[in-house]
Order: sequence, then C-alpha cells, then structure tokens
Amino acid sequence: MPDTKHAFMSAYLKGEEARVVTADHIDRISRTASLNDALAVIAGTDIGDNLQQAPIRTFDELDECLWKYLREYIACLEAFKLLPDDMRKVLTAYLVKYDVFNIKAALHRSLIGKKASMLPLGVIYNNGLLDELSGAENIDAITELLVKCKLTNYASVLKKCVMDGEAKSKLLAETKLDEEYYDSFLNEMKGIRDGFLVAKAIGLTVDLANLQIASRAIIQGIGLEVADYIIPSGYMLSTAAIRELLSLKLTDMPARLRSTIYYDVAEDISSSYNRTRSVTCVDEIIDKYRSRLVREILSPRILSPSVLAWHLHVKELEMRNLRVVLKAMFDSIPVEEIRHRLVIAS
Repeated sequence: MPDTKHAFMSAYLKGEEARVVTADHIDRISRTASLNDALAVIAGTDIGDNLQQAPIRTFDELDECLWKYLREYIACLEAFKLLPDDMRKVLTAYLVKYDVFNIKAALHRSLIGKKASMLPLGVIYNNGLLDELSGAENIDAITELLVKCKLTNYASVLKKCVMDGEAKSKLLAETKLDEEYYDSFLNEMKGIRDGFLVAKAIGLTVDLANLQIASRAIIQGIGLEVADYIIPSGYMLSTAAIRELLSLKLTDMPARLRSTIYYDVAEDISSSYNRTRSVTCVDEIIDKYRSRLVREILSPRILSPSVLAWHLHVKELEMRNLRVVLKAMFDSIPVEEIRHRLVIAS
C-alpha cells in the first residue's frame, strides 16, 4: 500500500507542475518586446519568480541563472526527508544523464583540443571536478576522473573503446556510454514498485533514439554505416529490427513499422522531410513524440515513483523551452521562427 511519503511527494510534485511555464506563457512571450516584459509574463511560475530576482544583461547570465535554478530545485528534492527510497533511486539514476552529456563533451574536446562546454549538473559537478573534465586532454585523464567520482562503469566503457582520433571511434564510444546509461537506469528500476512503468518509458526513449539515428542516416545516404551505433535495450524494436530499417528508403519506413506504435512517427518524419528537405525535422518530430509517449505512460500514475520520473521530464522541457525562446529574444529572432523547436509537456 502507498505510504505517507508517497502521498506527500505525489501531492507536492503535482502542485509544482501547476507552476511550470506552459504553452500559454510561450504564446504571451511571443508578443513581448523586451526581456523584462518576457520575464513578467512568467511571474507566478516557480522558475519565473526565481528569475525576477536576478540581474540579467546577457544570455550567458540568463543561462547561468537557469542552470542555477535547476540545480537548486533538484537539491531541494534530494533534501526532502519524505522522499521515498524508490523515488530517490529514480532521481539519482536520471541525473546521470548530465554526466553522460559532459563525458561526451570531454571526448569531443580530447579530439579537437578546444575546452568543452559543460552542463553544471550531475555527479561530476557535485564532486567539484567539472572544470577538470572540461580541460581533460585525453581518454586516460577522463577515465581517471570518472573513477574519482565513482562512475567506474563509464570509465570501463571508455577503456574498452579504442579511441584513435577518428570520428567513428568517438561515435562508437558515445553509443556505448548511452547503452551503459540506459542499462544502469533499467537495473535500478528492478524490484521497485511501478518500476516497470519507468522501464517502459526508458525503452520507448531508446526506440525513438534508434529511429532518430536510422532516419538521419537514411537521409544522409549512410544507412548501413551506422549499424554499429544502435543502442540495445529498446522496448519494442530490437537491434536487428532497427538495422533492417537502415537498408530502406525513408518513404518505406512507415510500412515496415505499421504494426508498432511508431508508425505515426515514421509517417511524420517521411512527410516532413519530403516537404522541408531538412534533416533537422527528424530531431524535432522525435522530440515531440518522445514527450507525448512518455507522458502517456508516466503522467497518469500517482503515489508512485513514476510521478517523479515524469516531473523531472517536465522540468527539463521547461528549461529547454525557456532557453530556446529567450535566446531567440536576445538574438532578435521572432519566437514564431523557432516555435517548431519547442516541446510542451502538457
């Protein structure tokens, strides 16, 4: 039976979701003429109230404030004494995604010799080693740092990938890092109540990531060349099934996926690319379907760790949308021109 902790956290998180930036806020922001006016629109939301207190003159200052807000928000969740153990497992496993992003950025830096841009969240950040990771010059330096942060499983992944400076080696290492992240997350969900729901959402995320890889590769005419970069642990689509798609034309993908929940995804990708001839349409469509499918799985449940998994997704999208919209304002780009890049959770 659900206990007091689950009841409290479910009520708290649902209450917080009522205070996020919505599609209506975005519409109203699109009609504003200045940053101050845009921030006034989101006053009353949690993130909007936080930004009212900050002196902001540049986008970099705004970006720093946004990431500071998210760090403090997550720290508040972690500090709750009434946070159930299963929800804490979800939170801890989820946040490693920022470490994976930063490790990938460090890999890129080790190849091009330019200091990498990092996201100020995750285990490495909490250990005070993000700047050291950003300046890491080779794989050995990266793996040593990961061991210090007790991310030894990711250090092992890098050691197994022979990095010879070629793009193919880097891509393979990134694929293996993603595989380790999803596998570790799935393992953490075993044995907890409603863990199967979070695991299903993870599996769907992997399926869509693989469809994204396959679709982009087909468009670029390198379908079979990405066969080694498919991530296992999908929900409905096996590695073999994804590899079979790589030999198809983009217009043939919907028919092959007709018996799956991804038929509409493939149909939208095919028709959108045929209309725009832009490979970026793949990412935009995948993002929107990912959010919708994850919402259908996680959002309806209460008194469950899936409530927190959905809430983290909502806050992540809120951050992303604000960064995109406000960056457009700083660059004097009409919001309507970047609206297709937004993904609204509700």
